[in-house]
Amino acid sequence: MKKKKKKNHKSNPGSAISLGKLPNTLGKFYIKYKKQQAADKLKEIKLKEREESKRSIQEKKELILREEKILKEGKRLKANEEELKLKNKELKLKEEEQRKKDEYLRLKDEDLRRKDTEQVQKDKEQKLKEEEQKRKDVDLKVREEEQKLKEQKEQRRKRKEQKIINEQEEILKAAEMKKIKEWGEKFEIQQKLKEREEILKDEKLKKAEEERRLKYWGDDKFNEEKEIHSEESADDGPEVNKKDLN
Repeated sequence: MKKKKKKNHKSNPGSAISLGKLPNTLGKFYIKYKKQQAADKLKEIKLKEREESKRSIQEKKELILREEKILKEGKRLKANEEELKLKNKELKLKEEEQRKKDEYLRLKDEDLRRKDTEQVQKDKEQKLKEEEQKRKDVDLKVREEEQKLKEQKEQRRKRKEQKIINEQEEILKAAEMKKIKEWGEKFEIQQKLKEREEILKDEKLKKAEEERRLKYWGDDKFNEEKEIHSEESADDGPEVNKKDLN
């Protein structure tokens, strides 16, 4: 194993304190700290005493102002009490006068009510008749609305049924047209197949006829017939191709 190299820590003489001088330095610092602490405490005590003195003076001022305010309030209340007594006296006089007026009006009102009782009864009877007629009109209107709704419902039902019938007819018609189209396509295919079979059949017959000719005729005759057959095939060829394309 490799040995770890020890790092040399160089001391800074400007920032470090010598171990020999350390106890003396701490003692001086502690004495200075205690003196500062005592001075701060004395300053705090004086500040508190000053604040208490100010608070005491302020409380005395507030107490004097409160006493003056109470005296003024007492005078104001006494004046208000005298004024209230005068107002109560005037109010009683006005109430007595109003009571007499109210009594007069009450008697007059009773007389009017007696006169109006008969008219009120007639109005009540008329109102009952009008309400009865109104109920009858409402019942009639309700019956008419019910009949109208019933007719509308019946019409909707008929329209819905007719719509279903029309849709079914359209479906059947479409299916029938599809069948006709499919039958036509099938018939056309069958016709093309039939035409092609006829063409193949003709070709087979021509080939058989040519083979019979080759069997009984000589070489010269065979060449002559071959040329004739080639010309006929050239004439018939485009028609066969046209049918095949169809």
